[in-house]
Amino acid sequence: MSGRYTGDVSSRDCWTSLSEDPDSFLIDVRTTKEWETIGVPQLEPSMHEPLFQEWQTFPTMQVDPNFAASVAEAVAAAGGSKASKLYFLCRSGARSQGAAAALTEAGFSQSFNVLDGFEGPPDGTGQRGSLAGWQADGLPWTKR
Repeated sequence: MSGRYTGDVSSRDCWTSLSEDPDSFLIDVRTTKEWETIGVPQLEPSMHEPLFQEWQTFPTMQVDPNFAASVAEAVAAAGGSKASKLYFLCRSGARSQGAAAALTEAGFSQSFNVLDGFEGPPDGTGQRGSLAGWQADGLPWTKR
């Protein structure tokens, strides 16, 4: 894998694109455990529902060898194509870089990493969700 993708965007820029471009998709690549215990992004009714596909499978944290094919299938099923804008979200913006690169390598021309992810970096007490990222930016989310 080359490690290349279109670029990094803030949570707010991701939200704006999802709001304005009907050919854009949010792919949450965290683990099932994270979706269940931490929460998930909640999008407006005018947007596509988030797509959920683990980049690394819990609990082994091995990269899913079928990740790109699974995402490509989900995007196509939701009406997207290889020209759609794909925004990859993980906890802190690290795993989502690999996910964005994998889809770029699979032929998707607009794969973005959501910088700082869903929870962002830990604060001084080790807690996440208050300094940067989807939660800290006050974007909608819910417990699953």
